[in-house]
Amino acid sequence: MEWKIVLMNMLYAGFGAILTMGAMIVGYKIFDKITPFDTAKELSGEEEYGGKGNIAVGIVVGSIFIGLGLAIGLVVGLGLV
Repeated sequence: MEWKIVLMNMLYAGFGAILTMGAMIVGYKIFDKITPFDTAKELSGEEEYGGKGNIAVGIVVGSIFIGLGLAIGLVVGLGLV
């Protein structure tokens, strides 16, 4: 096995992981901007911070993360083949 190919695949996968995390952060910020409420405050369950513990918002944000992770993960995975 050639170590150069293994190293390049590892670097490519690491770059893909960083790209995925960046896309998730951008997706969360876009979702926070287009909704008429503060997403962080809706997700927080602590009363002292004014949080509501809204489970529906948590499900939507989680689905955004899953969708972006799958989409970018597939692109990275196809590049490794």
